[in-house]
Amino acid sequence: MAKNTVNIAVLVSGGGTNLQAILDAEKNGIIKSGKVTLVVSNKADAYALKRAENFGIEHATIVKKELGSQEAFEDKLIETLKEHDIDFIVLAGFLAILSSKFTGLYANRIINVHPSLIPSFCGKGFYGLKVHEAALAYGVKVTGATVHYVNEIPDGGKIILQKAVYIEEGDTPEILQKRVMEQAEWNILPRAVEIVSKKLLEERE
Repeated sequence: MAKNTVNIAVLVSGGGTNLQAILDAEKNGIIKSGKVTLVVSNKADAYALKRAENFGIEHATIVKKELGSQEAFEDKLIETLKEHDIDFIVLAGFLAILSSKFTGLYANRIINVHPSLIPSFCGKGFYGLKVHEAALAYGVKVTGATVHYVNEIPDGGKIILQKAVYIEEGDTPEILQKRVMEQAEWNILPRAVEIVSKKLLEERE
């Protein structure tokens, strides 16, 4: 019997506010075609794991340093995803680079949210506050967030959704980060999760 939802794994490294936005969207019926069935963190103390626990979602911690190499880390990750029958992967503040071997295995089934309007302020080294620091230093008037497919190039996959956010007088990187999250990331990430989940369901039929 075909499942009527796709199994989603959310990969996290920190507080999990984007994970929370996805879980809330699921609860509120914005995400209907997919269900988060696994949360994986590459940091043992990530608060996102607590959020997963609060929602009764299975979770795992896979730490590269403990496993000794990128290859061992990815092998363990693949094994964990297979054990949970995962169809679709969402990177939500996941601060580990994935190799082309991994991204190739899940081609068009991994998405990421990035806190800028790609192609601005993206690629290797642009993550977290660094993105907002760069936007302010450059003096752009508009920034935002992008949800895109993940391939072997950091922030290089096809764009799914973007949303613009205006920069205001007196913004600090921290203030801007919060506004981009609230106005853009938490809005477009759940919508993109539904778009891709629906597409994967239709491909399955």
